Parts: sequence; structure tokens; C-alpha cells
Amino acid sequence: MAKRQFLKAQWKNLVMLNYEVDPQVLEPYLPPGTVLDLWQGKALVSMVEFLFADTKVLGIKWPWHVNFEEVNLRFYVKHFNGTEWKRGTVFVSEIVPKSMIALIANNLYKEHYRALPMRSAITGTSDNHTQFLYEWKLNGKWNKLGATASNELLDIKPGSPEEFIFDHYWGYNKLTSLTTMEYQVEHVAWQTGAVKDYIFDADVAGLYGETFKPYLERKPVSAFFAVGSDIKVRMGDKIVIDAKAY
Repeated sequence: MAKRQFLKAQWKNLVMLNYEVDPQVLEPYLPPGTVLDLWQGKALVSMVEFLFADTKVLGIKWPWHVNFEEVNLRFYVKHFNGTEWKRGTVFVSEIVPKSMIALIANNLYKEHYRALPMRSAITGTSDNHTQFLYEWKLNGKWNKLGATASNELLDIKPGSPEEFIFDHYWGYNKLTSLTTMEYQVEHVAWQTGAVKDYIFDADVAGLYGETFKPYLERKPVSAFFAVGSDIKVRMGDKIVIDAKAY
């Protein structure tokens, strides 16, 4: 039986820049009971920015917390539950413009949210493309993540890099050395638009630490745009690992 629905919303206009990193960089963040989900033998992290729209928490639209931006840094894992592998994501950091959202997510799901001023812009171009720009302010400076994507939307092809990045439907967080939080994210397969160009100008060390600086300041291995869809996030559950077997 599916867990109770915690959050329902739309995730819209997702911009994702994907970078190869040394797997050892991710080991401190790896939840117990999970292993890295590699793409062609490579460990990837993604800088992700998108819009939350029509957001309901426990069925309620909370005033001033319905439409807002989020930027996150995430990587990819797998968990074997005894019968099947579940493919999911782990968040190194998540930024939103609302303190209450950060407080709830950090307490209920043990996420790594912080609240910063944010803004976004969508601009159409004359060549059937759209520019998406997201910004967040840290220490008086506006950081930027954006892309120019084709308006021609395509289905994701099985076995493609886009499928690997977008089709992870579980979230995992490290609670203790032997306990992990697991929650399910539900949405339809997204359509994508080819990215023509992108921008990422941010204080990587100030946001994520010196460890990520050499990787996020180089050219990404790929840049994707997805139009998004309605999503549901289920209430989380704990996975307790047998210390003798771990």
C-alpha cells in the first residue's frame, strides 16, 4: 500500500547541468543501504533549478508558499530492498526562498534545505527557443543557473542519458550511520527540449564547500531541460540496516 501523500505540486521548467565527480567526494553523503547509481561507470551530480507551482502540503495551499523556485545539488543512488533495485536521488543541498519550507523539509525528511532570496525569468526568443534564468542571493551576490531550450518537446528515449537523469523516483537521506529515510516521488515521464546554451555562475565553495569546487567549475558533461508535470511526494519511511551485514 502506498504511503500517505505529503505534498502535491507541479514541477515546471527544470534546468539540469550534469557533472562528473570523483565517487569519493560523494561517500560522506551516501545513505546506509544505498550504492552509487553510475552512468556508464561515471558518478554524476546535477545542478537543478525549477519552479514549484500550485503546491499543497497535506492537502492545504499555505498562503505565500504555493509558487516558488528551488535550486538543488543532487546525485544518484540505488537501494536493493530484497526483491528489486530502487533508483533514487540524494540531495547535497536544496535552496528555496521560504524559511517555512526549509524548516518543514529538514525536520520531516532530514533534507538539507536553506532559505535564500530567489528570483526567476522566462523569456521567449525569435528562433522557437525559450530562455530560463534562475537566481539566488548569497552574501550579497546573485548566483545564476539557466539555459536556452528548444520549444519542440520530445519524449525521453529508453536507455538515453536523459532517462538516467530524470527517471529516479525515490529520495534517500542519511539519518544515522545505520538508518536511512526513504520516500517516493511520483510523476509521469517528462518531455524534454534540446538545450542550445546554458549559464552557471555561482559561489560553489560558499554554497557546497571546497570539495565540489573543482568539479562544478568545469564544463558539464550534459545540459538538459524538462517541461515537468504534476508530482506527488509520499510520506517517508525509515530503512534500518543490520550492522552485522553492513
